[in-house]
Amino acid sequence: QVQLVESGGDLVQAGGSLRLSCAASGRIFIIDAMNWYRQAPGKQRELVASISSGGTTSYADSAKGRFTISRDNAKNTVYLQMSSLKPEDTAVYSCAAQTIMTTYWGQGTQVTVSS
Repeated sequence: QVQLVESGGDLVQAGGSLRLSCAASGRIFIIDAMNWYRQAPGKQRELVASISSGGTTSYADSAKGRFTISRDNAKNTVYLQMSSLKPEDTAVYSCAAQTIMTTYWGQGTQVTVSS
């Protein structure tokens, strides 16, 4: 079993920055990618950023240039560094470990950006 726990969500002003963390524990699986998703009120969940097992990163258009996904394998942690935050970034952010067979989800952490 894999457990994912997010942290770092907070209330910040527009233009501010925040770093989210996702710590993994439990059984070790071969993970194809670690992903950050977000879901804002009244909107569908969207993929914000991904980092593959080989270290390749990708971002949603809305996040490019502002968000950076990274990982620390020694700490079993993936990060999402968010800068130049906008009110439309307000959402519950969840990390997900993607494998061939399934995706493991954390509980999510709330990010609120005030105008």
